[in-house]
Amino acid sequence: MSATEDLIAAADAHSAHTYHPLPVVIATAEGAWMTDVEGRRYLDFLAGYSALNFGHGNRRLLDAARAQLERVTLTSRAFHHDRFGAFCERLAALCGMETVLPMNTGAEAVETAVKTARKWGYKVKGVPAEMAKIVVAGNNFHGRTTTVISFSTDPEARADFGPYTPGFQIVPYGDMTAMRSAVTENTVAVLLEPIQGEAGVLVPPAGYLAAVRELTGERNVLFVADEVQSGLGRTGRTFACEHEGVVPDVYVLGKALGGGIVPVSAVVSSREVLGVFRPGEHGSTFGGNPLACAVALEVIAMLESGEHQARAAELGARLHRRLGELASTGRVTAVRGRGLWAGVDVDPSHGTGREISERLLDRGVLVKDTHGSTLRIAPPLVIGEQDLDWGLDQLAAVLGV
Repeated sequence: MSATEDLIAAADAHSAHTYHPLPVVIATAEGAWMTDVEGRRYLDFLAGYSALNFGHGNRRLLDAARAQLERVTLTSRAFHHDRFGAFCERLAALCGMETVLPMNTGAEAVETAVKTARKWGYKVKGVPAEMAKIVVAGNNFHGRTTTVISFSTDPEARADFGPYTPGFQIVPYGDMTAMRSAVTENTVAVLLEPIQGEAGVLVPPAGYLAAVRELTGERNVLFVADEVQSGLGRTGRTFACEHEGVVPDVYVLGKALGGGIVPVSAVVSSREVLGVFRPGEHGSTFGGNPLACAVALEVIAMLESGEHQARAAELGARLHRRLGELASTGRVTAVRGRGLWAGVDVDPSHGTGREISERLLDRGVLVKDTHGSTLRIAPPLVIGEQDLDWGLDQLAAVLGV
């Protein structure tokens, strides 16, 4: 067997089959390019679902990580460390907020936001005990923990994992009539992705986020924006909510916050909201550890310049223009997205999303499908114009354009 086949066989033999990866084994990566164990190079059109917004092996982020590795990597929250305060202060400022509760993964941050909203509902809003409700949108993806899948509408995510956590009401994404009907006196939060990534990069109707913000303000309900995938530069703004001039009550952040080096996530809000917690009520051994804070501080510094947001906006316009040209051929039936992020619905007669991803793999482009014949395109924000064009040329060739 080849090295690729041998390594895939070993993985299949000794790991739980919770993923269906493309048949490629990556050995090294730099910028927007990855190299497999056979020495073949591939253009990364996925960026770890936005975890690699700043590219593979970013020098600034690696230097920050190396420097911290030589000092201290973990203290637990039993002790203070010298990077924690700066991380919380700078992240809060980036978000225009006051307080940060750091965790590790995006799913942990969503779980933290759920706990935060419920506790705020009981302690501040005065919702009767055990009566708190959170409104969410259909086709959401907020993670895969037991509580999170309890309000998923994806059968694959839910099947055989019950009993499910109560306290959630699901309404159609983008439907303000349904949203208004769902919000009651016991509603403590509306939890939404400003753009639904897993669902196929679904952008809500114009004015939807602003209407949700107005409704939640009127009804004394927290607006929780899950910007784990959409935030930190991906859409051409620091946060996707900014495209409608909206500031939520709570940001849920992850993925790119760790620079593709370490898992870093956070819930960011006001003192009133996050101030409901007392010592012992929530926490994480690794949450806000020194290594994570050091890397995230460098990520924040990179975002403070606005350079990466501007680049995502500029290259995103190029991406969507090219995809629009493909759509005009009929081989692509719909294109959605913002910035350097797109969901591409391919005419099913040209193959499933998996089949198209495999054909792109053969041509040196790595992308991933979701739901039927939909591709998600989200290259690192550091990708060059020529590389972006080349990758799109390969998609056109695969579709016979």
